[in-house]
Amino acid sequence: MNASSAAADIAIVFAANFSVGVNVMLKLLEKAAKVMGDYTDIEIIEAHHRHKVDAPSGTALAMGEAIAHALDKDLKDCAVYSREGHTGERVPGTIGFATVRAGDIVGEHTAMFADIGERLEITHKASSRMTFANGAVRSALWLSGKESGLFDMRDVLDLNNL
Repeated sequence: MNASSAAADIAIVFAANFSVGVNVMLKLLEKAAKVMGDYTDIEIIEAHHRHKVDAPSGTALAMGEAIAHALDKDLKDCAVYSREGHTGERVPGTIGFATVRAGDIVGEHTAMFADIGERLEITHKASSRMTFANGAVRSALWLSGKESGLFDMRDVLDLNNL
């Protein structure tokens, strides 16, 4: 049984990341991309502890998806991972990803919208895994009284109305 079919009988919040801050950041990225995305270079930089095995992280990919979606693009068509060597000039309209794995970093994510003469950076830093637990508890409280349905953190935080 998957979440969609289970949601016919019970209420479920399905989220890749339960951090309130990360989910607010995703909404901010959508807004920034709609205003600035067509004329800026977009980069996503993420850092995690040395033991993390996937790169880029799921949150970094969600950031890229939010930006690409706001620009009516498919991330798989515009993502650039791990530049190295002589790469030539940046291809306009791409979204770059850079990954750091070091020490005990819980999670740091930055989206950069860079133009000539100015740069906007939207950053989220988690210093404790407790932030994810707090978001999960907030989701559980929000679900209280709901009989069925499949929801995400945008629903829990009422981000769809911003």
